[in-house]
Amino acid sequence: MAVSPVVMHPTDALQNPRPVSSPLKNATSAQASSNGTPVVASTVPNAATGAQATSLDLAEQLNEEEKRKYVKELRCANSRPLFEGKKLGEGTYANVYLGFLKSDPTKLVAIKKIKIQKEYTEGMAPDAVREIKHLQELSHPNIITLHSVFSSKNQNLNLVLEFLPLGDLEMLIRDTDRVRYGAADIKAWMGMLTRAVWFCHENFVLHRDIKPNNLLIAADGEVKLADFGLARSFSDPYKPMTANVITRWYRPPELLFGAKHYSGAVDIWSVGLVFAELIIRTPYIAGDTELRQIGLICTAIGTPTEENWPGVTSLPAYTTEGEIHPVRGRDYYMSFFGTVGTEGVDLLMKTLILDPKKRITALGMLQHEWWNQDPKPTRKQDLPKKSGGQDKVGADLKRRPGVVEDDKTSKVARKLDFGAMK
Repeated sequence: MAVSPVVMHPTDALQNPRPVSSPLKNATSAQASSNGTPVVASTVPNAATGAQATSLDLAEQLNEEEKRKYVKELRCANSRPLFEGKKLGEGTYANVYLGFLKSDPTKLVAIKKIKIQKEYTEGMAPDAVREIKHLQELSHPNIITLHSVFSSKNQNLNLVLEFLPLGDLEMLIRDTDRVRYGAADIKAWMGMLTRAVWFCHENFVLHRDIKPNNLLIAADGEVKLADFGLARSFSDPYKPMTANVITRWYRPPELLFGAKHYSGAVDIWSVGLVFAELIIRTPYIAGDTELRQIGLICTAIGTPTEENWPGVTSLPAYTTEGEIHPVRGRDYYMSFFGTVGTEGVDLLMKTLILDPKKRITALGMLQHEWWNQDPKPTRKQDLPKKSGGQDKVGADLKRRPGVVEDDKTSKVARKLDFGAMK
């Protein structure tokens, strides 16, 4: 697994130095019984636990051991609660609770209890499988950490995630009355996001739903990429993929045109639109339908044609509306995004190139000159914060992973007039 050259790996006791693995993979040193069945060697704390252990098979015993590591509620001898885990969020798909590591009550976690989905009688929902699979594979300071997975009664699946109490980046962007931030803060947040995306792509994983409310904020100010319900590996370039991914406002033109083969460039487009949103504090391209989204891209970025994007007209859903708009130049971008400087605007323009083959890569972003320009990125502990983040992160985590949210137009505070600057 690749390790980013520009970040230190987390050393927190709860953050594993390697990906979380299935409990069964930890049974390699277990003794074998006379019939060849592995037996877990463990200390039996009391008779009741011992009696239970004898009635459980290996997988069940390991699941129980994993479940006992984390506590949602702690009571004293008279049954009075010493610690009662707050329900951070409740939804039709999952409930989210505040818990802690039993061996160290100072280590808080978010326990996401995924409810049984009636439509998946033969197994787990595919979005839950994707989330678990990719979070087990990816261990990075700017990607949310999956500490453990265990099942509870009624076969509900529990994901133990790191607790990120300060909400998400969207709530900071939207709160224009109480949250103030500048170019140095934007550079810090963009650095964290870019490193997370670089690490995903280095390990052949596409996130496919990058947007501000999938960027959660830890207590120390670190931004963490979350919600891997639409993620997938892209190691096979010939295998077709669905175009119905990425929330519409952050969806690149190749997906809007129905491309079945694509690369990490789809994530880079989303990163660019998050960058733009951080600067102007409103979604840059916010169409209420896919056709309208294409029209706004043509107006704000330029109309995709064979001249600026060879082969685009052969994509299955290629369409354009009205007049052909030339690709916007540097002066146009400076008029909207000039607060991040000339180099910042140059980086933004390279993330929003229409032709995905010409779009900058995550590694190219990390090597861009903008990072060396003043102002330097704000230290994470000094970044703007907002109270009430616990409720927001609970709402984020209770959402079904991988659900493309396209009906958010009414929440846009203002619309941009792309025709104001010619």
